[in-house]
Amino acid sequence: MTYREIESPDDPVHWRPVSMVRDPLYDVVELTAPDLALMETSAFIRLDGIQQLGFVSRVWPGAKHTRYEHSIGVLHLTRLAIHHLRARLGESRFTDQDARTVIAASLLHDIGHYPYSHAIEELGAPILSHEAVGRGIIESDEVATVLSTRWHVDPAAVAAMIHGDLEGLTPGQRILRGLLSGTLDMDKLDYLPRDAHGCSVPYGGVDARRLLNALTIVDLPDAAGQQPGPRMAIDDKGVSSLHSLINARQEMFDNVYWHHTNRACMVMLLRAVQEALVDGLITPHSLTGHDDASLLAAMRAPAMAANTRRLAEALAARTIHQRAVEVSAGAFELYGRLGNLWFGPAARRNVELQLSAALGDLIGEAVSPTAILIDIPKPERWKTDVWVSFTNPPVGLRPLMHWRDVVGLGDENFKRYEEHRRLIRIVTEERYRGIVADRWEALLYPLLGGAF
Repeated sequence: MTYREIESPDDPVHWRPVSMVRDPLYDVVELTAPDLALMETSAFIRLDGIQQLGFVSRVWPGAKHTRYEHSIGVLHLTRLAIHHLRARLGESRFTDQDARTVIAASLLHDIGHYPYSHAIEELGAPILSHEAVGRGIIESDEVATVLSTRWHVDPAAVAAMIHGDLEGLTPGQRILRGLLSGTLDMDKLDYLPRDAHGCSVPYGGVDARRLLNALTIVDLPDAAGQQPGPRMAIDDKGVSSLHSLINARQEMFDNVYWHHTNRACMVMLLRAVQEALVDGLITPHSLTGHDDASLLAAMRAPAMAANTRRLAEALAARTIHQRAVEVSAGAFELYGRLGNLWFGPAARRNVELQLSAALGDLIGEAVSPTAILIDIPKPERWKTDVWVSFTNPPVGLRPLMHWRDVVGLGDENFKRYEEHRRLIRIVTEERYRGIVADRWEALLYPLLGGAF
């Protein structure tokens, strides 16, 4: 049965379920006719071909879950959160249309994602963010028609909810956007345990039910030091659950997302796409129509330039660049100079080209321009901008306090952990690993300039 065969009920906030799917995290996820309408669009179906974790399945073969099922999971959690907030606070904080808008946005929040996770976005302009790409898809005919006729919401408001355009949102939608982006967003609440389950690792555990039950909305006073007004928050029973969510994110980055094999694959992909863009053989717009398999196939095509094709063939054959050098934050000056290359993809490519050329001069033979690559993980944001509401605060605490004042931990603590665990790596084709590991200083320092 498809959504076209089902009549919509009169009350679109409480649409009755018409179908269900089995989910490894939630057992049963019920779906309504409007849910199915969006899931049957070509843009949403594309997500079924984009693995949530990119190349992580090269290390953990079970981690082949896609952005398709993740999006369904975020929809499920957002709907639970909305129902909880309505039961707790009534209808005064947000309207039915506000609720429908955030629920639709939760299902579509990854609709503009590029293949293979986030790496391609790191190339910067003219590559758009996946949120900006998603805005174009949501406001296009196919998805916009479903949102207008089946969900009874404004497609522009759904896009603004995902893109973060607060001026395009109603007051209620601005509050509910905290369910999509921020410390308490349903995105993290789904992807951390889903990724951990896919990898069969003991990290990533989150007490999602307790955190959902702790959600509330508070009014920040002028004296709070932030923009006054209503804000998504938690009650005191959610303090420990929020801490576990933040710790789970740290552990997953440390053990899974930053795993050296996954990172080597990602930097190979990034450089392959970059070469194709430089050669004019791939356009930024064309990337948004690919899934994982079709992009890799396109880059292996005979018409593609040699550098792109070489890396794509290596990825397909699982001939992965090997780590030759790892640089930690303890090497302060070197770490900083290499880290700055993340903000200049063209500059990083230039250094990589020069490194490969210098290696060729050193060993007296031709070396491919993609033989040496620099892996610089994206600097992550660790935001703990959450307020805690106490009904009966312990002596020494107040009825409304910032989470960092309740637990004694702030953004800087989590950022410090990241800086100590996030490594920058120089990876090479396997046959050059030994020589680069031995002579990396002679190869690299002249290119960066200055004394170390």
